[in-house]
Amino acid sequence: MRKASLIFGSAIILATHLAACSGEKPAPAGQETVTQTPPVETETAEDTTASDSKYLEQPLVTEIFTADPSVHVWDDERIYVYPSHDYDAGIPEDDLGSQYAMRDYIVLSMDEVGGDVTIHDVGLDVDDVPWAAQQMWAPDAAHKDGKYYLYFPAKDENGVFHIGAAVSDSPTGPFTAEPEAIEGSFSMDPSVFEDDDGEYYMYFGGIWGGQLQRWATGEYNDDPNLNTDLVNDDPLTNEDEADQPDDVALMPKIAKMADDMVSFAEAPKDVMILDENGDPIKAKDHDRRFFEAAWVNRIGDTYYLSYSTGDTHKIVYATGDSPYGPFTYQGVVNQPVEGWTNHHSIFQHNGKWYLAYHDVQLSGKSHLRNVKITELTVNDDGTIEPVNPMPGQ
Repeated sequence: MRKASLIFGSAIILATHLAACSGEKPAPAGQETVTQTPPVETETAEDTTASDSKYLEQPLVTEIFTADPSVHVWDDERIYVYPSHDYDAGIPEDDLGSQYAMRDYIVLSMDEVGGDVTIHDVGLDVDDVPWAAQQMWAPDAAHKDGKYYLYFPAKDENGVFHIGAAVSDSPTGPFTAEPEAIEGSFSMDPSVFEDDDGEYYMYFGGIWGGQLQRWATGEYNDDPNLNTDLVNDDPLTNEDEADQPDDVALMPKIAKMADDMVSFAEAPKDVMILDENGDPIKAKDHDRRFFEAAWVNRIGDTYYLSYSTGDTHKIVYATGDSPYGPFTYQGVVNQPVEGWTNHHSIFQHNGKWYLAYHDVQLSGKSHLRNVKITELTVNDDGTIEPVNPMPGQ
């Protein structure tokens, strides 16, 4: 199934972050492998049962902390979840996300939603990526000509995010990383969409800790006072924001993938998100502006861009006629979850649509998250019914 091909009765998908190592063998399909993780201070799954009723869904797994789920259904019709792997590194929280110190990726798989979940062995560790130093955040995956590609952001030794690629003969890894980050890549949250004509496109970017604002002029700006939301030819500092109500928001990026699937065929471009009047969404419109977690699907001839609004904690969507956009804002996909971040993917399996997302039910801590999956309604007119992840609250 193609990652983001939402043809009524086709598929959509999801994205995530990961960390911690394991030396265990993968379990047979349908059985769980318990992967070792660094110790964390958290409730056990049993401790959370008293408050389960306020949540729409329960965690996919409880043995490890998972987030940012990117979900794919490959040729074997099995569901594969590519998440981030959270663990507690003891780093204080800040607006740059320093507490999200993930170091590896572990793939989850299942035959069907609600079925037994396999926690596979570590697919890729930061120590096996020559150019990467830390913070392996939300990944995604793609499949082409019998090979599986894992795409991931990480900071280099200078603390700058780039996006890497790794290759495997198996959907669960182990993945072998390319020696260098993808040339021309920056920021975070890669999401690779396969269109109906067989072309692949990477969407990426995220503000604040994701550093997208630092690339507004085409080169990295290490000014610590650089504004996190606004974009101009001359980037603004934080004290200027109140005087700039009409600045256009930072937009996600797109680049067509080369045939080798580990490089860009073109320089990244902006993906414009417009309001109902055809004007670009403004930086101060925090209910609709792009923050992170771009995800693209297709329904018929319409392309769907969904993304996180960040500090207003929603997943929203916009539609367009081309993978390059522009996309016009339409509405909400997922209301705020418990926790700070809201990161998702959408997919179809056995004739039903699903939304993958995360919250912090297991830990109550923003950096120790758990992936969930719930059914999603795509109406005949192409609109998406909003999900309320905490109906009992």
